[in-house]
Amino acid sequence: MGERLGFIGLGKMGTPLTRNMMQDGHQVAGYDIDPERMRQLEEAGGAPCASAREVAERSDITFTMLLKPGHIEENTIGPKGVAAAGKRGLIHVEMSTMYPTWSKGLAETLAARGVEMLDAPVSGSVDQVHQRTLAFMAGGRREVFERVRPVIEPLGRKTVYTGASGTGATMKLATNLFVNAGVALLAESMLLAQRSGVPDDIILEVLRAGTVGGNLLEVAGPRILKRDFAPQGAVEIFVKDMGMAIELARERGFELRVVPAAREMFLKAQAAGWDKDDAIRVVEVYEGKA
Repeated sequence: MGERLGFIGLGKMGTPLTRNMMQDGHQVAGYDIDPERMRQLEEAGGAPCASAREVAERSDITFTMLLKPGHIEENTIGPKGVAAAGKRGLIHVEMSTMYPTWSKGLAETLAARGVEMLDAPVSGSVDQVHQRTLAFMAGGRREVFERVRPVIEPLGRKTVYTGASGTGATMKLATNLFVNAGVALLAESMLLAQRSGVPDDIILEVLRAGTVGGNLLEVAGPRILKRDFAPQGAVEIFVKDMGMAIELARERGFELRVVPAAREMFLKAQAAGWDKDDAIRVVEVYEGKA
């Protein structure tokens, strides 16, 4: 028998995640400020709600996947947030990419109101949601993780318990640090080969055969070569996530070197008005179009 789940933030990742949850036999209540996303949830068999509080009232485990800390706080500890439902023992899973100390602080605030929290962001793209090949990293109390594990494990290819509250958020920043800077470096690599007259199919064949081969190449490589900017991960998100990684490194007593240089390229893309565009568009910064 499935669980009673609630999901707040029905965006590019949240909507297909809720559909997968329903396919797994769970009941899903949801909330988003976009009426169209709410309609899509209802059409898929979910229950649209008027607030995050109502979502919590109908759920035993709730999830948030939102862009900004303020949005998360509003929907968790705000007057219409999940904690306002007053359900002691409710579990909340925060899946957004956030600063570790902030995530830990939110967990402590929720705990004081009787709500257990995991920081459990994911690594992967929209396509990987559909393919169920996401990687989950979850920080918080072990008992809470084990309670949630049967729900999230079928949604991805790997689910890892990272330790105390905040460690899931830490590993997400560490992961994104590599991915975000890697997209910029891959754009440099491929543009160098293209400008040197190497055909696109040969570029891919060689990179796949060597140590560059891997998931990042498969996800981003063909799109860079084709200048395919169909929205998946926005420029502004790359800028935000790399900024948090730089700050976390300073907090831990060292300076990142490669990531700030890569971030400068995405900042130029943002300054060109491409902040909502896919981050693959950074290749046009290298081409002098921004």
